[in-house]
Amino acid sequence: MDSIQIIVLALVQGLTEFLPISSSAHLILVPQLAGWTDQGLAFDVATHFGTLMAVLWYFRNDLRPLFMDWTKSIRLKQNTGDSMLAWGVILGTIPAGVIGFLINGYSDQLRNPLIIACTTIIFGFLLWYADAKVQNNILKKKALKTEHQLNLKIILFIGCAQALALIPGTSRSGITITAALLMGMSRTASARFSFLLSIPLILTASLMKTVELANSSNHIPWMDIFLGAGLSAISAYLCIHYFIKLLDSVGMMPFIVYRLFLGSILFWLFL
Repeated sequence: MDSIQIIVLALVQGLTEFLPISSSAHLILVPQLAGWTDQGLAFDVATHFGTLMAVLWYFRNDLRPLFMDWTKSIRLKQNTGDSMLAWGVILGTIPAGVIGFLINGYSDQLRNPLIIACTTIIFGFLLWYADAKVQNNILKKKALKTEHQLNLKIILFIGCAQALALIPGTSRSGITITAALLMGMSRTASARFSFLLSIPLILTASLMKTVELANSSNHIPWMDIFLGAGLSAISAYLCIHYFIKLLDSVGMMPFIVYRLFLGSILFWLFL
């Protein structure tokens, strides 16, 4: 990989991992337009690790209290503090983990550009509906839930929705934010819970890819690894920060329009 390819793909991964616009669609479209060959497993590991470091650093002040409340809830056998939010991250991860294990080895068959084009557009419209519903509640001055007001019904609904992200083009952040909005959560709360939910999944994916890489005999380009990890970490952190900061004023419409445009481009290129 040359320097331009490393920089562009690392930035694309970092930015699209947390925006509701589908990282898989971009990682197919960008190399296709640029005429690049596949970036390889080692680079995928690096960029996933970078995005993991970004979300851990962003929520660094939240994770320790969450862990303490979670362990306290186990000891006392009752919810305490933000223990329900911690349990939400754990329980909300299970559906995607189970489905991912069952279809492991078949997921590459779904990485079809036309499938990605369809899911990009379909779930873009669903995000539009969910965001319009929240905007209507805001206009009616109805109270919206925060991530600290989760219950089992909301957690399971968002967790099952997250499993749909195993279909490329759906967007993990996009479908979890959509589900949270449909359950009456605010935009900011939906995004924050979505990003917290990403931690165990990205960690698991990174570990699995690392094991796969360790068992391969391919040469590991360490300079590419460090550059890719660093750039994806920086871009992902900035993405999370500004997305949450601007979400209430901007809403989801820019991302909805972008998804519809991206899906149309994929149809035009591959149909």
